Amino acid sequence: MDRRGLVERVVDELKALVADGTWSVGERIPVEAQLAAQLGVGRSTVREAVRALAHVGILEVRQGDGTRVRAADELTVLMNRRMGGVEHGHILEVRAALEAQAARLAAQRRTPLDVERLERSLNAREQAWGAGELGPWVEADLDLHLGVVDAAHNPFLSRVYRGFVDELRASIKATVEPGLERATHIDHSALVEAIRHGDAEVAAGCVGAVIHEVRAVADPTFATR
Repeated sequence: MDRRGLVERVVDELKALVADGTWSVGERIPVEAQLAAQLGVGRSTVREAVRALAHVGILEVRQGDGTRVRAADELTVLMNRRMGGVEHGHILEVRAALEAQAARLAAQRRTPLDVERLERSLNAREQAWGAGELGPWVEADLDLHLGVVDAAHNPFLSRVYRGFVDELRASIKATVEPGLERATHIDHSALVEAIRHGDAEVAAGCVGAVIHEVRAVADPTFATR
């Protein structure tokens, strides 16, 4: 196989690791040397493949923070680019609809691994909040919401939800600007518990309560409407 074909093969293998959930959105992928050993190719081949996926927007190379998954596939990248500039309130309305149904289905279909992921994300979220670490908190909160959607075990729903992951991240960050303060903390433990215990309607109701609080934090006049 020539070098171009080898790079294309590695690109396909890396994309598959993202698509099948081995690497989730926001997760840091293994370093170059590990990938080279895992895939049986040279480091320069891995470097070119990562560069190609970063160019199309599936991966993101962050200086000092390694390479992270930015999007699940090219469709997600396209949707993210088309949704730039959407108002925060409109994003919350879509989140409310999608996340409520996802929570309802997650309570019915969750697996022990799904629950473990939700608990891990919830703990990471609370630890980051306690430490006052905005960036890690945003990523942990995003992963928690992605975990709820994935626990619904509807691949199309997961794909649609990930289609505006950049807007989701911006929406989450907007609720705690300018920083992590007690007044902007919104508890998600009831949502995780409802999914764990299989309470579909309670889980959906928790999403509604969370989104209502998010809107109230973003716009204090909303709570009185």
